[in-house]
Amino acid sequence: MFLKIVGVVALIWIALALVGVLVKGLFWILAVSAVVFGVYLLVKAFSGSDSGDATRIR
Repeated sequence: MFLKIVGVVALIWIALALVGVLVKGLFWILAVSAVVFGVYLLVKAFSGSDSGDATRIR
């Protein structure tokens, strides 16, 4: 019985360690992509080209 409890605790510990690594990696991917998207929006906002969108008020 004791070994079953130790095994379950070890499996939970390993699972939480893997989830922690995944969340840490995904956080940095999300942070970098948010910065790149923000820079893209700034460049698009300050560029002088007119795209001719149909949503523009005439």
